[in-house]
Amino acid sequence: MIWEAIRLALTSVRRNALRSFLTLLGIVIGVAAVIAMITIGSGTTEKVKADIGKLGSNLLVVRSGADSGPGGPRNQARPLSQKDHEILAGKLDGVEAVSAASQSMVRVVYGTESLLSAVTGTDDAYFTARNWTLSSGRVFNESELRAGSNVCIVGTTVSSQFFGAGDPEGATIRVKQMSCKVIGLLESKGFSGFGQDQDNVVMMPLAAFQRRIAGDRDIETIYVAGRDGVSTSQIQSDMEDLLRESRRVAPDADDDFTVRDMTQVAEAMTSATTAMTGMLGAVAGVSLLVGGIGIMNIMLVSVTERTREIGIRLAIGAHEKHILLQFLVEATVLSAIGGLTGVLLGLGIAGGVAYALSIPFSPSLVIVLMAFGFSAMIGMVFGFFPALRGARLDPIEALRHE
Repeated sequence: MIWEAIRLALTSVRRNALRSFLTLLGIVIGVAAVIAMITIGSGTTEKVKADIGKLGSNLLVVRSGADSGPGGPRNQARPLSQKDHEILAGKLDGVEAVSAASQSMVRVVYGTESLLSAVTGTDDAYFTARNWTLSSGRVFNESELRAGSNVCIVGTTVSSQFFGAGDPEGATIRVKQMSCKVIGLLESKGFSGFGQDQDNVVMMPLAAFQRRIAGDRDIETIYVAGRDGVSTSQIQSDMEDLLRESRRVAPDADDDFTVRDMTQVAEAMTSATTAMTGMLGAVAGVSLLVGGIGIMNIMLVSVTERTREIGIRLAIGAHEKHILLQFLVEATVLSAIGGLTGVLLGLGIAGGVAYALSIPFSPSLVIVLMAFGFSAMIGMVFGFFPALRGARLDPIEALRHE
């Protein structure tokens, strides 16, 4: 009985192909929009998590001054100092690395080629704290750090610009006004979620940066990487206590520095992208309701067109439930075809966008099945009234219908 009803439904769809196609558009667009939005949102969330992970594991970042509010400028305060760095490095428990760093955008030159790069002065702990690894060469040694030697490590963008596929190790480049010998090449990290090229970097000893690039002894940022299993909240609390003591902040005064836990930042950004994905998915889901109304409309038309057919079937012994089942199955099949088409279209759109934006393509089987199931349910719900109307036709009146 069910299979016969499905066969009749498919025959009806083929008989009125153009009308069926136009009816399906609402369902197709609704399902495709839901799947595309949620899949793209999931990929964006994974991209955010990966970008935060590239900054370093269990990373806390210290900067001077306090934020005035979301999106507002930083309140000015005296810069971080070597003393602040030494106190954190010497007294903090449960940390894997503590690194001081300063950065500036500087013109880097090799031969006739030049490139504006992010030049960072730092120490060896930076590579652990920020989860950087070298593809070739070595990190700075103790004497180079202490003396502020003119040595540097370059990112893959800088290396490709100046040396192509060649090995940059041993070459001498000019960073601002200083000559710098390349001793290592960093592994590529690619672009961040904000479009920043993380490989367009040059790293040198902090003392060399302060003396030859910045012209002062200030430290811009201190990075602290906690050990696995150690609460970053506890480390942050200890850092704040130590820095208040080091910077002689009065007990009743606000901090003149900011400590940010990148784990919390990652969680906040993930929550934001998840909420946005849910909202966009809900908005796209409205299209499904519009498609359901379209199915109800076309099924009412179908019932009217086939009144004599219904009357004949009732006259020769068909029950109301048979008529009800026929039109209900027809509406459900129509909606399910639209749902399947929408699933394929949505996955195609999501895959194209993921490729274009370089985000992970991560479709969810649960979401796909839910969207398809919901589209079929829409057809069943909105097709029930027209089916019931057809089933309750009076056979005599139906046979008289022209």
